[in-house]
Amino acid sequence: MGARMFFPLKHSGVALCAAETGSGKTLAYLLPLLDRLLEKKLAAPRGLVVVPSRELAAQVGAVAAALCRPAGLRLRGLTGGGASGGLRRQLRGPGVAVLLGTPGALRDALRRRFLSLGRLRWMVLDEADTLMDESFAAPIEKILAHAPLAAGAPGFVDVGRFASLATQGLHRLPPHIQQKFVRLKGQDKLPELLQLLKDHPASGGAVIIFCNSASTVNWLGYILDDHKIKHLRLQGQMSAVARAGIFASFQKGDVSVLVCTDLASRGLDTSSVQLVVNYDFPDTLQDYLHRVGRVGRVGSKTPGAVVSFNRCIRFLLSIMSLFSSVISYLVASWYPW
Repeated sequence: MGARMFFPLKHSGVALCAAETGSGKTLAYLLPLLDRLLEKKLAAPRGLVVVPSRELAAQVGAVAAALCRPAGLRLRGLTGGGASGGLRRQLRGPGVAVLLGTPGALRDALRRRFLSLGRLRWMVLDEADTLMDESFAAPIEKILAHAPLAAGAPGFVDVGRFASLATQGLHRLPPHIQQKFVRLKGQDKLPELLQLLKDHPASGGAVIIFCNSASTVNWLGYILDDHKIKHLRLQGQMSAVARAGIFASFQKGDVSVLVCTDLASRGLDTSSVQLVVNYDFPDTLQDYLHRVGRVGRVGSKTPGAVVSFNRCIRFLLSIMSLFSSVISYLVASWYPW
């Protein structure tokens, strides 16, 4: 997808890129961004990539570093996670061409005047639908207020003026992924999950178990501990120090089971995952699509499977109705009981 996206961005400077999960969107924006930055090197942040989480920042940062290093472009990550001294240390050193950060850390650095975006020319909002959520509204507005490229923008922009590119698979469930929906009462979910993990072969790839709250992640983790099932937990209430390295350890295969909230459902590379379990069914179909996207990704050798525990058929059907184009996939794969 990166090569196709390169040309509209190269010529128009404004682009809206939408594609299904696991399709290579990171390279689609990094390649044209770095190409433009190479035209004129200045010792100041001229390219800014904003991502919603530290985990995604680490992943994108690894890809960007591999591209920036041979090109002679300096990259700096800004994800916070500590006192103001931590922000100072992250920004220490020679001027950078590309800055990669989370909304909260960028806002704090701007507020404390540790960072200037006076020479910024390019900005990327990765996982833009998440960054446009009201929970990110304040820091995103602060960042935009300091970005000179937004100074002359009108209050309303016609999206039709954007160069846009969308894949045919956008907002559709990948047909090659096996999906099973199991109707269960709340008290029956745990034994079903334990049996599912017991039956999952050691050679069957990694497993992600999604829960809707941090408390459920913690509770389920204690249960898995009692059953001697080695796993990792990842949820937003963990400290930055605790979260650091957890997903990287999962990606490396140190542990093959991850219990998490939707923090791990967007953007992160999970090519080793072959089974996703929705212990708690997601609130929206968009969230379901992102969870499903953890399997069958680019680079994955197997299509993978998704198992969802859900009690209320009406609730499921009401979510399905939001995207009529995918109803056939869901209905066709509904698990009989």
